[in-house]
Amino acid sequence: MSGHSKWSTIKRKKGVADQKRGALFTKLGRAITVAAKQGGGDLSGNFQLRLAVDNAKAVNMPKDNIERAIKRGTGELGGGELHELTYEAFGPDGVGVIIKALSDNNNRTASEIKHTLNKHGASLGAPGSVMWQFNEKGVLRVDREQIEGQSLSYDEIILKAIDAGADDVENSDEGLTIYATRDTFEKVKTVLEDASLQCASADFELIPENTVDLTDKDQEKLDKLLEALEELDDVNEVYHNAE
Repeated sequence: MSGHSKWSTIKRKKGVADQKRGALFTKLGRAITVAAKQGGGDLSGNFQLRLAVDNAKAVNMPKDNIERAIKRGTGELGGGELHELTYEAFGPDGVGVIIKALSDNNNRTASEIKHTLNKHGASLGAPGSVMWQFNEKGVLRVDREQIEGQSLSYDEIILKAIDAGADDVENSDEGLTIYATRDTFEKVKTVLEDASLQCASADFELIPENTVDLTDKDQEKLDKLLEALEELDDVNEVYHNAE
């Protein structure tokens, strides 16, 4: 997903209307549940869980919701078993689309995603048909307001991130986007937190190796497809390789 579109997604989540906030919390809660199931409910010993909880706190998810999601993952509360699912698809002008979902009913999720793709002129691809165009990276985003409220300059923050092991840093109108590997991600995040910088988002994402430049018409089609996919209850993240 391009940096600009991801920043737009973050802003949309923060400004989500009240009637949609419950659906957003459900998605975030599922991510917390899966992380707790895989690595336990101790935040200090489960980095993936800490990431999921931090992302939930960033959009003001209530503490009780977070605690219940953790307990579902550790088995203290009941609930259907969640499965991590990945779908690969082709959108307008052959744009590659990766859809990440968490579901307690694989058939339902597959049906809803296929229906949405077909409705918007997109098609489901075979496993591996799109994924080869993407690389997983740790991505941390700090918005401009956060940085301007601190004593550190942009250059000082960038140097701290690079010294901690960041691979690359992009400076845009929205703020800083910092890239790291799985081995350095936690250290980079800690350095930012020690500098009193709260990340707008911090997680592992699929970044395209190359991007496709779309016409305005195809871009509009893609935007509608992405919005429809993101509104599905089981879909957690959608990535694409459009510019």
